[in-house]
Amino acid sequence: MTTLVHATDTLTRDALTVLQPGFVGTTAPDWLLRRIGEGLSSVGLFGRNIVSPEQLAALTAQLRAERDDVLVAIDEEGGDVTRLEVRQGSSFPGNYALGSVDDVELTRAVARELGRRLAACGVDLNWAPSADVNSNAENPVIGVRSFGPDPDLVARHTVAYVDGLQGVGVAACTKHFPGHGDTNVDSHDALPRIDVDLATLHARELVPFRAAVAAGTKAVMSAHILLSALDPHRPATLSPQILTGLLRQELGFEGLIVTDGMEMQAVAATYGIERGSVLAIAAGADAICVGGGLCDEDTVLQLRDALVNAVRTGELPEERLADAAARVRALASWTQAHRARGAGSVPGAAVQEGTAPGAEIGLVAARRALKVTRGERPYTPMAGAPYVASFTPVANFAVGDETPWGIAAELERLLPGTETGSYADSSVDAVLTAAGERRVVAVVRDLHRHPWMTEAVDALIAARPDTVVVEMGLNEAEPRGALHIATHGAARVCGRAAAEAVVGTGA
Repeated sequence: MTTLVHATDTLTRDALTVLQPGFVGTTAPDWLLRRIGEGLSSVGLFGRNIVSPEQLAALTAQLRAERDDVLVAIDEEGGDVTRLEVRQGSSFPGNYALGSVDDVELTRAVARELGRRLAACGVDLNWAPSADVNSNAENPVIGVRSFGPDPDLVARHTVAYVDGLQGVGVAACTKHFPGHGDTNVDSHDALPRIDVDLATLHARELVPFRAAVAAGTKAVMSAHILLSALDPHRPATLSPQILTGLLRQELGFEGLIVTDGMEMQAVAATYGIERGSVLAIAAGADAICVGGGLCDEDTVLQLRDALVNAVRTGELPEERLADAAARVRALASWTQAHRARGAGSVPGAAVQEGTAPGAEIGLVAARRALKVTRGERPYTPMAGAPYVASFTPVANFAVGDETPWGIAAELERLLPGTETGSYADSSVDAVLTAAGERRVVAVVRDLHRHPWMTEAVDALIAARPDTVVVEMGLNEAEPRGALHIATHGAARVCGRAAAEAVVGTGA
């Protein structure tokens, strides 16, 4: 184990403690291990860091060989946003599917099994669940990541998800406070603005967060959004009125406040990551998330030095930085105590679908979330291999484009010889040519948000009335096709459940 550097003073250690950086590679680089030895208390993992459960368990063990209480965080929502299964697709449906079923015990069971897999790999802080109320169906970044548009439904499922994760020793980080659902801008790209009155915010956005705080969520993640009724000048992540006044004082939250990624353009384009980080800690945040894009040692040192200099110049009170660092250490102690009691499984063991009690719960949930609507003429289940036409929108940054989605692979398993193609415009001539005499399955994602996609699907149905339509995003458009299947998300298990419905073998 690395000996802590004695020359590292308390101020510098505190500055390192509040950072949650990422890195490149599937093993920890030397610079990261060195900084952990100097006081860095958290590490964030992304899809680029993960190849298999066994490799992930070895990586987290490597980190903890440097420091037993290091927090290992991940953005594992299940559903469309997965890091554990970034190259395969998730074994768990996401929030929208769970909200559509509206069985809180099912949501709790899904979160518990997901948390068990994280704990088995040595991950103990999950930047989830999303407690955003998706009140704007045009939202480009939340959508299926939300349990739905109803605040009370979102609240009860957020609580169940928090209970499920934390019951197996994984700290939940409820996000994106005070609510990212009513936006039509992705904060990865620009600063979203919500201009509703305080009464609306309290009756809608804040309902799930009040419930999560009351349920004991260990962490809350701030949103890079401007809510003019709360603070007309600064986004929530940098706002004392929102983080300290609303979250700490009014809602009574005493846990860890984590920022969303500081390199996101909503903050970085205006303030820069260094000044943004100083303002965030001053506003009441306790941990700076960075690493989705900027993931090197220089970033860590720049942010560390910016915080130290801000204290020395009087811009950031030393007590505020010390308090933030203390909250990080308190959460690390909680997770360390759970690991010591044996929460989760032996690292690397029993983490694949079907190998542990409850491991099939994701597929059970995905099947229950299906909504199947039959067209006017009788539907004949497919017996021969079809042609799958995937109409593919641009993936948002949170989801990423490396995670596969759709149903072609699952249909191929059931109907060998299935062929597929991906399309990004409204012309269907290429689809019809490729399909030949095969029946067509049109797979879409958020059909209601993409006029070109609607045009293509309608033209395809006009030419081939027996076309099956599978909606894997928000189910807002009118059902169309000989069979319309709404999966309420694009996780791998959602694709499997849809494929079963296409061939008539659904459970």
